[in-house]
Amino acid sequence: MKKDIKLGIGFATGRKSFQTILKTNIYNWRECGLTDKENITLNLFVAYDLKYSNTRASDYTNMNQKLLDLIDGTCFIGSGLLQREIEELHSNGILSKAETKLFFTSGYAAKRNSILYFALKNHMDYLIFLDDDEYPMAVTNSRTTALWGGQHVLMTHLRHIGNADITYGHHCGYISPIPQIAFDATLTEGDFQLFIEAISNDIVHWEKVKAVMENGGVTYADKGILITEAAEEVKEINGAKFISGSNLCINMTTPARVHPFYNPPKARGEDTFLSTCLSENKVLRVPCYTFHDAFSFYRPLMNGVLPISLQKINTDSAAVVTRFYKACIGWIRYKPLLLYITNPDQYDVKIAEMRKKLSSTLPKICKYFNNSDFMKVFDELDYYHLNVQAHHRDFIATQQIWIKLTKYLTT
Repeated sequence: MKKDIKLGIGFATGRKSFQTILKTNIYNWRECGLTDKENITLNLFVAYDLKYSNTRASDYTNMNQKLLDLIDGTCFIGSGLLQREIEELHSNGILSKAETKLFFTSGYAAKRNSILYFALKNHMDYLIFLDDDEYPMAVTNSRTTALWGGQHVLMTHLRHIGNADITYGHHCGYISPIPQIAFDATLTEGDFQLFIEAISNDIVHWEKVKAVMENGGVTYADKGILITEAAEEVKEINGAKFISGSNLCINMTTPARVHPFYNPPKARGEDTFLSTCLSENKVLRVPCYTFHDAFSFYRPLMNGVLPISLQKINTDSAAVVTRFYKACIGWIRYKPLLLYITNPDQYDVKIAEMRKKLSSTLPKICKYFNNSDFMKVFDELDYYHLNVQAHHRDFIATQQIWIKLTKYLTT
């Protein structure tokens, strides 16, 4: 392991529960010995969104002194700090106003890009992204009970990132927003398979989705992965080396090999679009898990309460159906650009196939969930299809902006 490592830990957050998540993670770092290592500095970068859940800056910046004593540096990226940085970039002629808007203030990717920027400015060697709804633990399933174990996420990434451009770990818990569905005459398994194929990307295979659904919407950790120390190199699939947006580490020692995030306006997929930039990068999947608490069912885990079973995600919950609907909208908003990047020669054919599948399945989806809003998936597809070339220009422009920023910060 390289000596005198400056490790950045990035959170893009907007949840009031952030301080609890942060406390759990910091004590996890202490437990594995990272906070006592003289050759490693732990530097926190928090890009926060006050509008997401009506929070105040103090919800993120007012850290307990005992926690501050365990880390080496903090950088809280709010609107004030970001605006000052943007004005400096303007006055120095580095970026135009349109460029700073695209890179720093447009959507989900902007928060991650601001962390990337300040991490490079502060000379981080590595930058790990963690999410505010994921916990450093893994859950497996026995015949009678859920089995829990702590995970040394940061330490695992540090063991491998020196030999890679990017490392990313595994996820368990509630990864998929797709609920457990009792298929019937209204919505058959074949119907639902066509729908998922229409809106999802290359790594969301139907058999995998089906297995998670049959498990009640829960993904359990693989015991084989939990006991290994080996990392697996990620292979390219149809123009992308797929990664996740959290439990993700970026090697910043060679800035020219770092790529920025991007998502179309009001869409997600910032990790997926980063995946399409990694053909020349070495990407490793490392053996550590985080538990994704997508529905905020298990915040008591942060206080040491370990449930013996995980509840199933059923369609009788309005909150579950709403989350699934929002996920469908999010997926369909970025699918056209993903196809345009990875399969340009077949783009029109693929869009036509999506439209055909949605035409036959959306009415059944609406009837099954008793929610006509699902028909809006078709409207979203049309909009993002019509604007795909503009979004692709922004995608390319974001990479060009990052090159300018990298040169500005490293010369």
